[in-house]
Amino acid sequence: MKRVLFWILIMAVIVPSVWVFLFKFEGEKPSIDIVLPSVYLQKDYEFSVLAADNKNGLRKIVVSVMQQGKEKILLEKQNQSASFLGLFPQSAEINQSFVVPVDTQGYGMADGEAVIRVMVSDFSWRGWNRGNIAYVEKPVVIDTKPPAVSVLSQHHNMERGGSALVIYKVFEDKITSGVLVGENFFPGHPGLFDDDHIHAAFFALDHTQGPGTPVRVVVRDLAGNTTKRDFYHFIRDKQFKKDTLNISQGFLENKIPGFDVGAMEQTFATAKNPLLEKFLYINKTIRKNNVDLILSTPAVTENKKYWDGRFLRLTGSSRRAGFADQRTYNNGGRTIDHAVHLGIDLASTANAPVKAANGGRVIFTQFVGIFGNTVMIDHGFGLTSLYSHLNQITVEKGTLVQQGDLIGYTGITGLAGGDHLHFSMIVHNVFVNPVEWWDDTWIENNITSKIDAVKQLQKQ
Repeated sequence: MKRVLFWILIMAVIVPSVWVFLFKFEGEKPSIDIVLPSVYLQKDYEFSVLAADNKNGLRKIVVSVMQQGKEKILLEKQNQSASFLGLFPQSAEINQSFVVPVDTQGYGMADGEAVIRVMVSDFSWRGWNRGNIAYVEKPVVIDTKPPAVSVLSQHHNMERGGSALVIYKVFEDKITSGVLVGENFFPGHPGLFDDDHIHAAFFALDHTQGPGTPVRVVVRDLAGNTTKRDFYHFIRDKQFKKDTLNISQGFLENKIPGFDVGAMEQTFATAKNPLLEKFLYINKTIRKNNVDLILSTPAVTENKKYWDGRFLRLTGSSRRAGFADQRTYNNGGRTIDHAVHLGIDLASTANAPVKAANGGRVIFTQFVGIFGNTVMIDHGFGLTSLYSHLNQITVEKGTLVQQGDLIGYTGITGLAGGDHLHFSMIVHNVFVNPVEWWDDTWIENNITSKIDAVKQLQKQ
């Protein structure tokens, strides 16, 4: 009996002792995960920290930023064990996450390199009950100075629906730059000059933007610091023609039945005039979707000026519709819709050869709803030409073309009422007036002379 009691006593002492030794003196450090949105500490900066210890639980978490021996505590969290003698951790302390804000200017730290450090300890009895301690450090950069920019070009004259070029110099690497016209951003690019710190931005006013539209150069560095710089510009107003188009029943019967609108087709069957309702859907919804697709395509532009001199127009053609014509659509003596014509319609003979207006790379060759068979050519730096309603496309996407190369033939594909070419010029994501790009004098005064002047400055 005494021997049994002896072994019971031994088990009652040894087993808990072994458990305590194995569990409370475990040597596994807590895990730490830091997610930084950027290595640059900037205004309104915050990052996330996740700490975990699945054995003894989290005791203490300290997050700090350090620079040249100076340390600023960003977060300090001390957990308490509510269990008997600290033998069992609280389940709520196994995992903890935090979003930590940073205000480097408020800490009196200078621009330059710094370190974000996270220290986490657990409730292990190791280290005289200090626990297992884990450290993670992340190098960061404090950058609070806005980037400098100097506008090099002069005489930025433009008109409603027109284009322009500004040339400027930045003084840091890896800069995002461009021109903000109203709320629309036109990216700037290096590559036009030998000095990669000199950027060029083609920008534009759409047909609704006239005098008073704010225009400024915007430069942003990797830390998020932004400089907005006004520069001299003059905007002339321009009035666009108003046009009325009669949508006859003959046009509807000839053009609309074969226009593919997919599953929407069945929704027009019960309408009083199914063809008219389908036309309205095409002219509103399909038009918007097609325009959005077209205007998203020039984002693939290259930082290379492929073009030279004025752009060609369709040989021997007459103008049938102008840029930004304000169209009113009538049917049966009543107004049924409105739209803006964002190109120029040029008519010659049926199936007339269409040639590249200038040098560039073909970036789009496909059928697009109201535009029909369409080719788009990137001329570099966000400048694109568009050719629509083609009967045939004779060029492939990716092909480099020279001015005058054959790219297709005119036709009536899409929503065209007769054989013609719809020609558009696009700057980044804005349709602009092609007439300017057909004009040698306009190109010399507004584009070429600026480039030549800056190149001359580089030689001095």
